[in-house]
Amino acid sequence: MIELTLARHLTLEAPPQAGRIAHLAAASGLVVSEAALYVVADDELVLGVFPAASQTPGHTLRLLDGDLPLEPRERKRRKADFEALLRLPAFGLYPHGALFALGSGSGRDKPRSDGVLLALDARGALAPDARPRRIALDCLHARLRDEFADLNLEGAVVSGDEFVLLQRGNKGQAVNATVHYPLATILQALARDDALPGLAPRALRRHTLGTIDDVPLGFTDAAALPDGILLFSAVAENTDDSVADGACLGAAIGVIDFAAGRCAIERLAAPWKVEGVHAWREAGATRFLAVTDADDPTRPAQLLAGRFGAD
Repeated sequence: MIELTLARHLTLEAPPQAGRIAHLAAASGLVVSEAALYVVADDELVLGVFPAASQTPGHTLRLLDGDLPLEPRERKRRKADFEALLRLPAFGLYPHGALFALGSGSGRDKPRSDGVLLALDARGALAPDARPRRIALDCLHARLRDEFADLNLEGAVVSGDEFVLLQRGNKGQAVNATVHYPLATILQALARDDALPGLAPRALRRHTLGTIDDVPLGFTDAAALPDGILLFSAVAENTDDSVADGACLGAAIGVIDFAAGRCAIERLAAPWKVEGVHAWREAGATRFLAVTDADDPTRPAQLLAGRFGAD
């Protein structure tokens, strides 16, 4: 089993919204650069920006206008559900690339189909003139509902020349999937328009990740490693659909080698609800950072560090 160590709590200089507490609670996506750690939370409309080399509290940058209701059920119904955050390479008006936050596409009466782009500088810091650019994901999500009746995109990653989305399974729809697009096609669309079209995937690969106490593991995020390998996080949440929450019975980290057709997975020693990952290779092992969803707005999410594989 994988043991994780606490790197920091995701505390903030000020609450992300009046009436909330000065931290991120439901962290769901993570990007690490030389300049900063960037985190989205599925129940906020802001990006968390944390120092890369200190424990001092972070600050926030608004992604979408407005405030969410403080009442939990109404907040859940109206949230943007930013579940994925990735770094795009240089394209169009973004000479140093951009952060891309994506809504999950889940939801019954109000699908979460907003995306947001933010320009970066050469060090991976937010560009001085960075302004959130809203990207409509409705058409892309509508096309994917032909494949997944209970759409729930929990991760996104650039891997080589591909843009990969991760569909999360649950007890009602146990199969997870990676959805692959040519990266160049995605970047061309983002360069010319404020929407992604309903593209047909280059490939769609379904994955069964196993179970914990008869509850299937479902993808929550992924990070690219060399040679096209993906490191992913997964949790076993006791729920039948993409909207209702359930108890987290356990979690795991794994790798998928698409070229070799191989998947390896290791369970976490503690049932952290890991929802965002960053990974790199070091000293013969794969190291990773992960952020958690506390499932409680009064508790701060955590940044954890771990290792997959042997030294």
